[in-house]
Amino acid sequence: MSPFALRSIGRLGIACAAVVAFCGADWRQFRGTDCDGLATAGPQSLDKTAWSTPLTGRGISGPIVVGDQVIVTTSSGHEQDRLHVISCAVSDGKILWDRQFWATGRTQCHPKMAVATPTPASDGNRIVGFYSSNDLACLDRDGNLLWFRGLTYEHPKASNSLGMSSSPVIVDDTVVVQVETDDDSFAMGVDVETGKTRWKTERPHQACWTSPVIFRGKDGREKLVLLQSSKGLAVVHPKTGKIVSYYDGGASTVSSPVLNGETIFLPSHGLTALTMGPADSQLLTAWTKTDISPGMPSPVFLDGRVYSITRGPILIAADAKTGKLAWRLRLKGTFYASPIAANGKLYVVNDDGFAQVISLEPSRGTISAERDFKESIMGTPALSDGALYFRSEAHLWKIGN
Repeated sequence: MSPFALRSIGRLGIACAAVVAFCGADWRQFRGTDCDGLATAGPQSLDKTAWSTPLTGRGISGPIVVGDQVIVTTSSGHEQDRLHVISCAVSDGKILWDRQFWATGRTQCHPKMAVATPTPASDGNRIVGFYSSNDLACLDRDGNLLWFRGLTYEHPKASNSLGMSSSPVIVDDTVVVQVETDDDSFAMGVDVETGKTRWKTERPHQACWTSPVIFRGKDGREKLVLLQSSKGLAVVHPKTGKIVSYYDGGASTVSSPVLNGETIFLPSHGLTALTMGPADSQLLTAWTKTDISPGMPSPVFLDGRVYSITRGPILIAADAKTGKLAWRLRLKGTFYASPIAANGKLYVVNDDGFAQVISLEPSRGTISAERDFKESIMGTPALSDGALYFRSEAHLWKIGN
């Protein structure tokens, strides 16, 4: 049996009524509930601060929104070995609870990173925090610990000197984590209710910081998961880990893919558009454009176009069907956080905490709002109910409604 620091204490009955009431506005994991960086509405400007809450410890993970709570992770202590999951009220930013654990794995990481780098995930009932120390914790929405996995006990060589940053994704009742290093590399599916391993598969032995992405595809298709590495892209079944199809053309080890229906926009040889074959057994290349190469941020799709921030940094808008360039816009600074979009606008923030709203016009992108938070922001923001949530170096911010 895999070691648990704590086993699930019975099967707790978790009320779902509140979740149903709020789920339309939820932003439950890295780049949103659907992993696509999209929301139905966002603020026109960045001037209105609804609230700002000081945070304990360090972290560059993005916030998530689950019902009436905003969830962030942090790591505190001289060695960042104290792990936090913090819940704040959507209404006023008040800290509702701060659950803490001791790290069981390595906490060494690059000075710009933190042990709390992966963005947490939620299925609406439970909250899963993942850390660079390869510790995986599951809590209910009141902050009660349901189970805890110290994956370093099982994989002691799964780490690197820069730190781990792959965010977990929850597909129905399975948590999928991706842990890839030059030494031990694996992906794992974990039962979200019990914390038990459902499957584990070996991955390429090369450091990789991309995150799993949910592939929904056409109506009626069973959900799949995309696992990206330096070797390419594997499409796997989330409950069994079985590989459904594979693209072996190589890919970025930092920027994750984004989807539009059956089309996968993969950071590979610049940007490559892939479609699933008729038998779900192969990935077909629609186009490849070397001049749309994402840097650190993942691309985003909106209204027939795919948007990518290069290392320039240049924001590039391209036709999603052909890859043809529509326009370019130079941005300021360096970018780690991925862009998110709503209502014909793109929201971007650089590492120094300088945020911009970009109006997406057919022939150009226009900067319509700016704000300097004067604190580093490296986590991708959340967008829920028309409000933006930024996690800066020392604060959690709600901007807008």
